[in-house]
Amino acid sequence: MNEVFIALDFEDKTQAWDFLNQFPSDVRPAVKIGMELFYREGPSFIEAIKAAGFTVFLDLKLYDIPNTVAHAVRNLARLDIDYLTLHTAGGVEMMQGAVAGAKEGAQAVGVQAPKLLGITQLTSFSEASMQATQLVQATMAESVTHLARLADEAGLDGTISSAFESEAIHAATSDGFLSITPGIRLAGDAAGDQSRVVTPGRAKEMHADGIVVGRSITQATDPVAAYQKVMTEFTQGA
Repeated sequence: MNEVFIALDFEDKTQAWDFLNQFPSDVRPAVKIGMELFYREGPSFIEAIKAAGFTVFLDLKLYDIPNTVAHAVRNLARLDIDYLTLHTAGGVEMMQGAVAGAKEGAQAVGVQAPKLLGITQLTSFSEASMQATQLVQATMAESVTHLARLADEAGLDGTISSAFESEAIHAATSDGFLSITPGIRLAGDAAGDQSRVVTPGRAKEMHADGIVVGRSITQATDPVAAYQKVMTEFTQGA
């Protein structure tokens, strides 16, 4: 897997389509749709994006009691999304409920179940802020590895974490378990609100299976060229 997901961090579908329409019909990148855009535009926007040929990564970071998450994932899976996120901190039972819900929802409409990705620690957290906020003494690597093991045990397809933890995640989980990494910037771009940032090539060297890129593409003068540069760097390494 060498997937590059473009984070559509836009306020509404008009801005999102203005961006996506810059890509030619034979270039259909995978896109990440987060809470801001989904809560504004709803399921119909997801259906339109899928109909246009884009791979959809729905990033809602679900976190609730197991039954609620199971039913939510069942409904979301009916949209034929390709990836969906939930928080590993919800525990094994919650994640298992999500796995069951994904299968049920997809089967109901005859589509493939989405790959479920567990959020470990947000890339906006430094180790010190994680420890202070969560009142833990574990290192960032220890926490992420522990949560990745739980996700693997529960049947998730992979995790979301910084590229700095990708190698440890692969060492601690079964073959084929994915490490998808946000916090990606092209060299020279500002880090913004991310604390643990790497370039696409460096992420590849650190054994990331896929990367999420936002501003380095969406705010570029030529987004298509920026996307192609990211793809080249990620597939070939630094």
